[in-house]
Amino acid sequence: MEKINCFGEICPVPLVRLQQQLKKMESGQSIMLVVDHSCVVESIDDYYSDSANSITIDEVINGVWEITVVKA
Repeated sequence: MEKINCFGEICPVPLVRLQQQLKKMESGQSIMLVVDHSCVVESIDDYYSDSANSITIDEVINGVWEITVVKA
């Protein structure tokens, strides 16, 4: 699984980085984005809510989220 560390980065940078990486991936592959801004979580959740890609969001510690996307 590919992992992208986006600590300290605010929208739209993490979303753009995720989109760029997803373009390179094949169906069934997954990527994890680690973020520390709630606005990023909301943006990615909104952007991929109608997508065929599977998305899982976990707040692993207070204020730190791991967003896992599996490409459809």
